[in-house]
Amino acid sequence: MLKTSDRRLKPFQESKDYIIKNLKNPNPSPTGEGAGLLGEVEGTLQGHRDGHGFLIPDDGTTDVYLSSQETHAVMHGDRLRVRIVRLDKRGRPEGKVLEILERKKRPLIGRLLLESGIWLVAPEDRRMGQDILIPKNGIANATAGQVVAVELTEPPSLYSQPVGRVVEVLGEIDDPGMEIEIAVRKYDVPHRFSPDTLAQSAKLPEKLRAADLKNRVDLRDVALVTIDGEDARDFDDAVYCEPFKQGRGKKAFEGWRLLVAIADVSHYVKPGEPLDADAYERATSVYFPRRVIPMLPEKLSNGLCSLNPYEDRLSMVCDMLVSSDGTVSAYQFYPAVISSHARFTYTEVAAILANTHGPEAAKRRELVPHLLHLHEVYRALLAERGRRGAIDFETTETQIVCDDNGRIEKIIPRTRNDAHRLIEEAMLAANTCSADFIQSSKHHSLYRVHEGPTPEKRTTLQNYLRSLGIGMGISDDPTPREFQQIAQATKDRPDAQQIHTMLLRSMQQAIYTGINSGHFGLAYPAYTHFTSPIRRYPDLLVHRVIKCLLASKRYTLDASKMNVPQAPKRPGRAAPPNPAEARNEAERWEVVGAHCSANERRADEASRDVEAWLKCRYMRDRLGEEFAGTVSAVTSFGLFVQLDALYVEGLVHITELGGEYYRFDDVRQELRGERTGIRYATGARVQVQVSRVDLDGRRIDFRLVRDTDELRAPGRGGASKASGKASGKPSGRAPAKKRAPKTAVETLDEVRQTDRDVKQSRKAIVASLHPVKAAQQAAKRAASKAAKKAPTKSAPRKRR
Repeated sequence: MLKTSDRRLKPFQESKDYIIKNLKNPNPSPTGEGAGLLGEVEGTLQGHRDGHGFLIPDDGTTDVYLSSQETHAVMHGDRLRVRIVRLDKRGRPEGKVLEILERKKRPLIGRLLLESGIWLVAPEDRRMGQDILIPKNGIANATAGQVVAVELTEPPSLYSQPVGRVVEVLGEIDDPGMEIEIAVRKYDVPHRFSPDTLAQSAKLPEKLRAADLKNRVDLRDVALVTIDGEDARDFDDAVYCEPFKQGRGKKAFEGWRLLVAIADVSHYVKPGEPLDADAYERATSVYFPRRVIPMLPEKLSNGLCSLNPYEDRLSMVCDMLVSSDGTVSAYQFYPAVISSHARFTYTEVAAILANTHGPEAAKRRELVPHLLHLHEVYRALLAERGRRGAIDFETTETQIVCDDNGRIEKIIPRTRNDAHRLIEEAMLAANTCSADFIQSSKHHSLYRVHEGPTPEKRTTLQNYLRSLGIGMGISDDPTPREFQQIAQATKDRPDAQQIHTMLLRSMQQAIYTGINSGHFGLAYPAYTHFTSPIRRYPDLLVHRVIKCLLASKRYTLDASKMNVPQAPKRPGRAAPPNPAEARNEAERWEVVGAHCSANERRADEASRDVEAWLKCRYMRDRLGEEFAGTVSAVTSFGLFVQLDALYVEGLVHITELGGEYYRFDDVRQELRGERTGIRYATGARVQVQVSRVDLDGRRIDFRLVRDTDELRAPGRGGASKASGKASGKPSGRAPAKKRAPKTAVETLDEVRQTDRDVKQSRKAIVASLHPVKAAQQAAKRAASKAAKKAPTKSAPRKRR
């Protein structure tokens, strides 16, 4: 249990005490201490598909539940003022809407429908909660069934639905790429550059000019190469490595010189210009299958700033000396001009490293030695990573392969090889050097922060590990090494995937912030992002800071030109909605970090939404088919199963598990049948049938197949004697004949028969101990049966 003295619990306790105090005094003084903290709260409504919603407070305090009655006159995304009226059984606040501060102004996306002569639009985002009425003169040239964008003309009220008009017709729901068009509007992803940005981009030169090379180190003769995926279009990093030796005797240095050259986007994108404004609004590129919504116009992202082979490009270089034990002993940053000597793919580099005399190596014979040096420094950096105790979970990532119509052709696992890890370690080294350089210069910047588990998550993880009988645990102040040791010790267990998933879930999400708190997962005291300024705005800011430091200057955020209407807040930290309203430089960086973190999450949500739609469309043609799969997650309402062959995940609802009552064990993360003891946990092997596909809800439902082996929680014994055969425990003697494993229905029938036998034996024992009493009870039962069979006066005679 958590101690009440823990400092992290105090804000929640104070908030709860304040709510209770205000419930007793419903009219708190507006000027008193804590006024407006949780008595009246301002925030943004996050709707739910079931009709209710939650107010996300601006100050990062506890979310406030709003019933469906309270949300009838408001919509997802509206800014509200709410009064706390009560606490539920768990101490969570419930509220009443007092005022609508601001309506969400962006167009809504949905399907245009005609029902009983009434036109309406069913929003694609189910969090909106209600359909939008469209007058006959407001449908433009759209037809029923098409996907449209709607602008509200009348907001919803307590007694009426919202009314709107069609402002854009996107097309038919089955048109190629329609799922992406829906997602970018559904999640408010900016997908059109402003006219000023396009005009500025058009004026940029096609090639480097003489003035661009001023005060730069010429590295065009250095064999820098790019290593990326087969489908990469923008190349923002190039690498080079050579052995390095300096000095003699004990002070001699032996190791490698590692160069990481990053595209110099800051040379073209200046603060306050239209290009910078659009880049800040997007904050990141968004990647979909077969399409990218870039942070910068294509002329920059795929042209001037892309390190294309055999073309002169401007770059910022992190020049490092890596010792034989993998530590970076020295580094320097400088602007340079480079020319990539080759464009490699991960597959090609892996083949060369595996066979330096093979056909792939023969094609790039002059560059093979440099690749071998890169592999040597990678192995040294990897060894240092292990000594540092950084967490390294091997997870299976998938790649969606689409056909010409944009539909899924197949889903394949994306295998990581030494080429992937080589580039990853080189980028990590450059990022840590940039963080160290900025921190040692005591300059404000954005850090990539990943904090360890909260006290609540730490306690949950400790209980979980204890329930599995794992002797290793985590301390009150855990370190990354402890997590890595648990992962290594359990990697060969049948339930290793489940354990590693719980370890990952216990850690917090990485964010951008102006306050350095270190990176828990990578075990770095300071870490930032420097290596991808083409697709991430925080990297662009880091480049600007480093350039100013090299010129002995200070970089100050031009917040007045970062005109973002509503910058999202970091939970637990109060921040103004706009950088221009910040009180000091540190707070300004904090607001920019919160904006970049929120837009990163938005991009991830949009990408997952598109992938979920494509997978639903893919599985719709496989209704009724059966597949083998693995339980990937367990909840109180069912099992999530990932299919082995297709890498698609769906839900087996708890009602599909049979006539058994299942209890959810939050500690063990499993469902357990009360009578049979059948258990389902992450990692269990099951056979399922595709029973339902909901395209609109992005949901795939499975049905558990009963006529196959039903494998329980891996690595654990049966829960009861009745299910002993599923436990895997030896019985003490070898069976004469191998029997087929019992299904859940057969096991349940066996348990019921055992119960009946036990009751009969109990009756026999009682009769032998009390013969007189048993005889009397038997006589009463016989008389009762005879009375029931005898006809009464009011009973009608049976016709013969």
